[in-house]
Formats: sequence, structure tokens, C-alpha cells
Amino acid sequence: MKTLIAVAALAAFAARAEDKKLNDPQIATIALTAHQIDIDRGKLSLHSKNAEVKQFAEQMVNDHTAGKKEVLALASKLGVKPQASDVSKSLEADARKAAARLKKEKGAAFDKAYVDNEVAYHQQVLDAIDKVLIPNARNAELRDLITKVRPAIAAHLDHAKMIQSSLAKK
Repeated sequence: MKTLIAVAALAAFAARAEDKKLNDPQIATIALTAHQIDIDRGKLSLHSKNAEVKQFAEQMVNDHTAGKKEVLALASKLGVKPQASDVSKSLEADARKAAARLKKEKGAAFDKAYVDNEVAYHQQVLDAIDKVLIPNARNAELRDLITKVRPAIAAHLDHAKMIQSSLAKK
């Protein structure tokens, strides 16, 4: 049920993003927000007793921290100031709700909820990259950065699916 709520929230995010014409500062802010969400969620999950889940959480913190730094560096280079949009605000609100749900879980239920959420989240981020962020990015360097990060997001999705499958067998 909780996974369905997360999927619905992320689907709503993607739909809202598709309906909006976003400018480059808003796109950069969405990218920063998406990275920060996975950093926060990864940190929340570092307490897992499951070595596979804990390693994945550490990877999310490390990879998304690096991704956030890249976006910040590019924004600084281009003189772009973050600009919130309905999409970034909604993404933050949905993340707060998901985090609240995760904080209520313990043990194997937490691990499953975290990984299920990561599968849904990374799929929606990929969809947003393909359908919204890349097509709407006007600055070539911003578009290139988003394009460059896409394979890492896809790899995170595949990794999360592998862990999801492993947890389902337990």
C-alpha cells in the first residue's frame, strides 16, 4: 500500500512536470531537489541491519551528493540562482510524506518499504529526465549534465530492483 502511495505521488510529480514549461533555473532546482531527496532517504536508511540495503543507502548518499555538487557547480558557473517551481515544491512535499512513512517502519518492513520506494522513485526520475527535464532545458551544459546523470539513475534503478527481488525471497 505504501509503495502504491509513493508511486502515485511520483506519477503525480511527473504529470505536473509534463504540464509545465520549466525554465533552466527551475530545472536545476528540480535536479538539486531530486538529489537531496535521495541523500536524505539514504541517510535515513543507513541504520538498516541488511548489508545489501545499507550498502545501497550508502551508495545513494555518495552518488547523489556528487550529483548535487555537479549541479551546484554548473549553476554557479552559469550564474543561475535556484528557482522553486510548483514541481520542486511538490517533490519536496511528497518526499516529506514518504520519509514520515518510512520512519514508522522497522527491520525488514523498513528495508522493503525503502527499496520499493527507491524503485518507484528512480523510475519516475528517469521518466521526468526523458520527458521533461532534457526536452525543456535550454542551456546546452545543463542539458548535457542531465543527460550525463541519466545512466547513473538507470543503474540505481536496476540495483534497487535487484535488491527488491532479493528481499522478496526472504
